[in-house]
Amino acid sequence: MIQKQSIIKNIMQAYKLKGKIDQSGNLLITEPLNLPPGNVEIVVWAATDTLDHSTTPTTEPAPETPKRKSRIKAFQGLFENAPAIPADFDPDQAKYEYLKEKYNL
Repeated sequence: MIQKQSIIKNIMQAYKLKGKIDQSGNLLITEPLNLPPGNVEIVVWAATDTLDHSTTPTTEPAPETPKRKSRIKAFQGLFENAPAIPADFDPDQAKYEYLKEKYNL
């Protein structure tokens, strides 16, 4: 006898909202939501300023970027001319953005 199995499929919808953390450490969402009551899963990225607002010029020379070498002959010249990876690059954020675009979240 063959038994039918029911498959429950969870479909997640992503929302990007503004919010803030109060003095008690509670998350306050500052935008209205049009969602039914229920449990949600929350991912939080702390907002940071990326612009330098200082007015004093920096006189320190930029550090020389190390040359990246490859053992594969076809790639030897490719990595030497590649741009440096920014100091604030987050590989997990890049993966999330890629997957979000791929799966239309």
